[in-house]
Amino acid sequence: MPSKKYRQYMAGLLAPPYGVMETGSNNDRLPDKENTPLIEPHVPLRPANTITKVPSEKILRAGKILRNAILSRAPHMIRDRKYHLKTYRQCCVGTELVDWMLQQTPCVHSRTQAVGMWQVLVEDGVLNHVDQEHHFQDKYLFYRFLDDEHEDAPLPTEEEKKECDEELQDTLLLLSQMGPDAHMRMILRKPPGQRTVDDLEIIYEELLHIKALSHLSTTVKRELAGVLIFESHAKGGTVLFNQGEEGTSWYIILKGSVNVVIYGKGVVCTLHEGDDFGKLALVNDAPRAASIVLREDNCHFLRVDKEDFNRILRDVEANTVRLKEHDQDVLVLEKVPAGNRASNQGNSQPQQKYTVMSGTPEKILEHFLETIRLEPALNEATESVLNDFVMMHCVFMPNTQLCPALMAHYHAQPSQGTEQEKMDYALNNKRRVIRLVLQWAAMYGDVLQEDDVAMAFLEEFYVSVSDDARMIAALKEQLPELEKTVKQISEDAKAPQKKHKVLLQQFNTGDERSQKRQPIRGSDEVLFKVYCMDHTYTTIRVPVAASVKEVLSAVADKLGSGEGLIIVKMSSGGEKVVLKPNDVSVFTTLTINGRLFACPREQFDSLVGVNGLLRVVSAIRKTCPELNFAVTLNLCRTILNAADLYLFCGLLAKSQMLEL
Repeated sequence: MPSKKYRQYMAGLLAPPYGVMETGSNNDRLPDKENTPLIEPHVPLRPANTITKVPSEKILRAGKILRNAILSRAPHMIRDRKYHLKTYRQCCVGTELVDWMLQQTPCVHSRTQAVGMWQVLVEDGVLNHVDQEHHFQDKYLFYRFLDDEHEDAPLPTEEEKKECDEELQDTLLLLSQMGPDAHMRMILRKPPGQRTVDDLEIIYEELLHIKALSHLSTTVKRELAGVLIFESHAKGGTVLFNQGEEGTSWYIILKGSVNVVIYGKGVVCTLHEGDDFGKLALVNDAPRAASIVLREDNCHFLRVDKEDFNRILRDVEANTVRLKEHDQDVLVLEKVPAGNRASNQGNSQPQQKYTVMSGTPEKILEHFLETIRLEPALNEATESVLNDFVMMHCVFMPNTQLCPALMAHYHAQPSQGTEQEKMDYALNNKRRVIRLVLQWAAMYGDVLQEDDVAMAFLEEFYVSVSDDARMIAALKEQLPELEKTVKQISEDAKAPQKKHKVLLQQFNTGDERSQKRQPIRGSDEVLFKVYCMDHTYTTIRVPVAASVKEVLSAVADKLGSGEGLIIVKMSSGGEKVVLKPNDVSVFTTLTINGRLFACPREQFDSLVGVNGLLRVVSAIRKTCPELNFAVTLNLCRTILNAADLYLFCGLLAKSQMLEL
């Protein structure tokens, strides 16, 4: 039985605090248990069962559109079929449905994507396996549309066929957007023992984006991928578990929200998508400390049962190494697989390595230095270790702390061992530090030129290595590279201040290999366009790291007035986001064909994207075909304000020239 201290530690490891929570009214009370639907523990997984009790209107419509499209374009796909002396009325074959989907639209790129799109219909019961035994599969299995469940299912009329042709592409686009989530739920509803390697990889990729699991190691996430179970509940007010009950599962919210209720206090907080609950009772082997009540309909959860939870805890502890000083953890390492390495006999042997989970900056640096291997045969593994540290050190150990620590490690001398052992240790330690400094300087050379602490360290470090190389021949091998690196950085730092680079927001059409790659600094300047309501634009020049406030100032200088303006980021599809005054480097957040707009706040709702503008241009040209495109565009810009635009579009819609 794990100790109390161990359980407390694991509670912190697997489940961080909830974070920001909503406080509910103390007047809210736990629903009456006798009148509240309860959850049956360990309900058997049935992947073919629908998730919702009643299909949504849009999925019902999607199912009708697809059925009518099949009956219109490939009626032979829906027919009576015989299998094992049994006749299945008016059904389709899974593989044929996938083939048909791939032929209808370029937005479906793979059979797996098509499977997910059909699974959307299966989840809502709009398409069903004939025996209710299977989720949607790309196999010779029979599926039937909901409309065909009736004996006298009508064929589509000519008008319905026309509507189907008009709506089919929008329906396929909708299903392509919903398909990945449906495919994910389909995998999670499989019994864990039936999940394939590809299934586990898909689950693992999804776990990388869940807030409640962000602090867990790769190993733990991969173990969770094999045991997580999908659970859904249709009705708000359902009690997931009650205060005082035995803890049997840990939950993560995929969709929806729940209230945390304590007897005598009511709702103490609300948990939302990405939050988790229920782990304390498992870690402490204690009764539930609160009740969990669904706050809304159609909530989805990931569940880890107690047995799997405890096994993962044991595995984590067995693969964890801790270095303690004064009863405090100063370094926590986790053992993970590191591939295979050929032995002297030619056999491939599994390798293990340790990754740093946490620790003090000094101990992490010490650990990385110890893992650097100086043998030429192990250069690849050493490069990986060096890159990990060099890229991440600024997060926990800034240069002001790193430089003195590196110098101290370079001069460190062992206190125990024979004279030869002390000499060998000191030499290898110096070579490791030199190797790390070379990698660090190569990666951050341009940045170090602006860092006085780093420049002073490099010069002092080079002098120390030069002095030691006179007496230690083994250091002469690394000295020329160190001299070249330090000299280059020093010369660049002392060179006359160059003008800031000006970056153009455009695609590079030249040969990238012939261009010198340079880091982008916050002080470099960028030229980009900021559009007005009528889609005219002004070009401004601001630093890369400029804030929205600075962008507005530059726009105001060009326009002559900036009172009441806001900056709006708009995608090519028309999605609009108002940027905050303190947001920085906003031009880097634009999507392909996205634009930045400057407009008065009261005109935000009237802002029209590129697609909307093109629709208006198209409508004008239909009305006045004799106008050329330039004249049409100018006319469009002239009328493009809130009142006139909607009036214009409304008149065109009434005259059936523009479908809104």
